[in-house]
Amino acid sequence: KETIKKMFAYNVDIKIITGDNHLVTEKIARDINFAIKGIVKGDELAGLSDADFRKKVETANIFTRVSPEQKQMIIRMLRQNGHVVGYLGDGVNDALSLKEADVGISVENAVDIAKDTADIILLRKGLAPVIDGIVEGRKTFANTFKYLMMALSSNFGNMFSMPLASLFLPFLPMTASQILLNNFLYDSSQLAIPFDNVDASFLARPKKFDLGFMKRFMVIFGPLSSFFDIATFFLLLWGFGYTGGAFQTGWFLESIATQTLVVNVIRSRESIFKSLPGKILASSTVGVVAIAWVLPATGLGQLFGLVQFGMRPLFAIAVVVFVYLFVVEFVKKQFYLRYGHLIEK
Repeated sequence: KETIKKMFAYNVDIKIITGDNHLVTEKIARDINFAIKGIVKGDELAGLSDADFRKKVETANIFTRVSPEQKQMIIRMLRQNGHVVGYLGDGVNDALSLKEADVGISVENAVDIAKDTADIILLRKGLAPVIDGIVEGRKTFANTFKYLMMALSSNFGNMFSMPLASLFLPFLPMTASQILLNNFLYDSSQLAIPFDNVDASFLARPKKFDLGFMKRFMVIFGPLSSFFDIATFFLLLWGFGYTGGAFQTGWFLESIATQTLVVNVIRSRESIFKSLPGKILASSTVGVVAIAWVLPATGLGQLFGLVQFGMRPLFAIAVVVFVYLFVVEFVKKQFYLRYGHLIEK
C-alpha cells in the first residue's frame, strides 16, 4: 500500500495486466487501496482497431484474462501514446512484455527466461526499490541537466568573448596555459554536482530532455556571460590601465568566478533564496574560486603568468561577479516563465 501511495505521489501511473480472473484481480486491488478506473477483459481487446486499442489502454488500469501477446500489445500501445513504460513480471508468459517495455523488471525467484529478458532483477522482496530507482533516476537527470546548462552557457560565452577581445587587443586576452588552468579548476568544482539537492517540484513529475530548451538557454545565457566579460575588459583596460599579464589575470579571476559560481544560481528554476545548493556543491564552488583568487600571490600562479593584484581591482572584479549573478537570477526567472514548459512532460 505504501509503495503504491508513493508511486502516485510521484505521478507514476500503475496498470495491472494479468491472465487471472477479474474477480481475483479486483479483490487484490481493493486490498491494496488501488483505485480502479476501468477493467478490460482479454476477449474485449480481441478485434479492436489500433486506434480503439490505444484509447482503451489509456482509460482502463486493470486488464484481466489477457494472453502474452495481448500483454505485449498493451505495452506497445502505451509506448505509442508517448508513455515510458516499466513492466514487472516473473513468468514465462511475461517474456514478451518484458522485452517490449522500456524497462523490464523481474525478481530473483522468477523463471530463467523472465530474468534473462529483464533489464533489472529485484534481489529483495517488495516493490519499494522500483519507486526508489525512479526517484534516483530523476535526481540523476536533474543534476546532469544542471551541468549541461551551466557548461553550455559558460563555454559558449567564453568562446564568444575570446575572439571578440582578440579583434582589438594587441595581446592574448588569456594564455593557453591560463585557459587550461581555468578549465581544470572549474571542472574540479563541478564534481560536486551529483551530490547536490534536487527540488521536490522537479522530482514530482517525469521530465524530458528538450534540445530546443538547451539551445534557447545557451543563446540567452551565453551572450549574457560574454557581456560581463566585455565589461571586465573595459574595466581592466580603461579603468585600471592593465595590459598583458595584469589584464590576463583580471579576466582569469572574473571568468573562473562567474562560470563556477553561476551553477548555484541556475541549478534550480526557483530563486536561490528558496532553493539552496547542497553543502558539498556550495563548498566546492566557493572553495575553487577562493583558491583561484589566491593563486596570483603564489609561485604557482606566477608560473602561469598570473600577476598579484591589490585590493581595489579585486574589489571591482568582485562587484562585476556579484552583479552578473544577480542579473542571471533575474533573467532565469523570466526565462522559465517563457520556456519552462519545454522540460515538462
